[in-house]
Amino acid sequence: MQRLRSVLRRRAAALTAAFAAVLVAGALAGTSVSQAATSQPCDLYAAGGTPCVAAHSTTRALYGTYSGALYQVRRASDNATRDIGVIGAGGYANAATQDSFCAGTSCVITVIYDQTGRNNRLTQAPPGGFNGPAAGGYDKLANAAMAPVTLNGNRAYGVFVSPGTGYRNNATNGIATGDQPEGMYALFDGTHYNEGCCFDYGNAETNSRDNGNGTMETIYFGNSRGWGSGAGNGPWVMADLENGLFSGVNSGYNANDPTVNHRFLTAIVKGEPNHWAIRAGNAQSGGLSTYYNGARPNAAGYNPMKKEGAIILGIGGDNSNSSAGTFYEGVMTSGYPTDATENAVQANIVAAGYAQGSGGGAALNTGSTISLRATTACCTTNYLSHSGTGVATAPVDSASSATVKANASWIVRPGLANTACRSFESKNTPGSYLRHQNFQLYLHPNDGSVLFAEDATFCSQAGVNGQGNSLISYNFADRYIRHYANTGYVASNGGSNTFDATALWPDDVSWAVAAPWTP
Repeated sequence: MQRLRSVLRRRAAALTAAFAAVLVAGALAGTSVSQAATSQPCDLYAAGGTPCVAAHSTTRALYGTYSGALYQVRRASDNATRDIGVIGAGGYANAATQDSFCAGTSCVITVIYDQTGRNNRLTQAPPGGFNGPAAGGYDKLANAAMAPVTLNGNRAYGVFVSPGTGYRNNATNGIATGDQPEGMYALFDGTHYNEGCCFDYGNAETNSRDNGNGTMETIYFGNSRGWGSGAGNGPWVMADLENGLFSGVNSGYNANDPTVNHRFLTAIVKGEPNHWAIRAGNAQSGGLSTYYNGARPNAAGYNPMKKEGAIILGIGGDNSNSSAGTFYEGVMTSGYPTDATENAVQANIVAAGYAQGSGGGAALNTGSTISLRATTACCTTNYLSHSGTGVATAPVDSASSATVKANASWIVRPGLANTACRSFESKNTPGSYLRHQNFQLYLHPNDGSVLFAEDATFCSQAGVNGQGNSLISYNFADRYIRHYANTGYVASNGGSNTFDATALWPDDVSWAVAAPWTP
């Protein structure tokens, strides 16, 4: 059996090497190789003898012939849904469909379709060992506009997971169970993470509960140290095998698993009887590195494995949902892929040309000073201002006092929690920042904590009402900076709080970026 396995792997390696040569030749010829038929990730896995049994992406087709829907969005204004497909077979997401459908309101991602034809789609995660914050104990759904990217210049959106957000499928088709071999990769934002449990993608329990050691096999990304860690301060790519985040053969610390924080990160976990591996690399350039390749962990319950075959994204197997991260694409395979197959997939990912996208609206250049003017018809002479620690909208004009003008002026800083987003420092109170606490806005001095950094970070997109910019909370991605009864909040588009009211919400969360009253 071992000899047969060796022969099969050599044959698969030869096939995937041939595909890699096609990719390189296409790149040298200047063609759009990521769009070429039979050269997408799942075609490469099939050629290597380890076909995809789940394929999820909100950014592009993962088969060269795939022409179906990638994901579905639902808008808040009328709860209508729309499938978002690709621009031609094997192509990129048709983001213009989302932009048009969601104009003037907010949208969430309701379904991430499975491109394999096995219907292993991901939908809103139900309650389990832990409840989510949505109705009935379900997890939240991701804000559809929160993770803009481009692929070779084509606009697309990822899945932005803030704490409480999660997707799951507990009734799958063809996913590995027991000790069966499997592989998986995921493309993440390597700068978006936290220490919460657990930002996972992969194989989990079918009842949304902790069923014991070895009942999961997923890719984990973050800087949690509670169950295991690698070198440095993190984040790390590890394997969540239930009741343990493993970075190597040992429980706890393994020095060979490095800190990795590429803006676009390819992360791989694969496993077979008493053998598993972690690999990762920069999804924008270069190849993959192997961080572990060896026996199952030297702890009870992980050999043999007892995988159950559900699929999760953004949560732990028991629905633990305090994690954060961003997902763009990922697959799960039948069988243990060769390194050569994965190397060909990595070349394909690099050729896809992932790059940071823009949410639209006015540029918020770091170091600049701005004022933020309300665009609601009632209040177009009001600006977002602070008075002491309180934040509200207040009228400002050329006759206003120097203090009033300065209170309405903000220095744009790189996001304290993530530099792709922005933080706003008071012009006349250095070291103090706009932040939310219990969903209300305040001006507080930066205490250096992780919580403060997250509360004081906001991601910009084009104004929901078509004017200016809207600013979304980094750690509550369904909430936007809003003025309501002149007070500043982070508000959702509908909810249990009075300031979540849908009336005037598109206007109240849209801010004109104006020249500063105090330069």
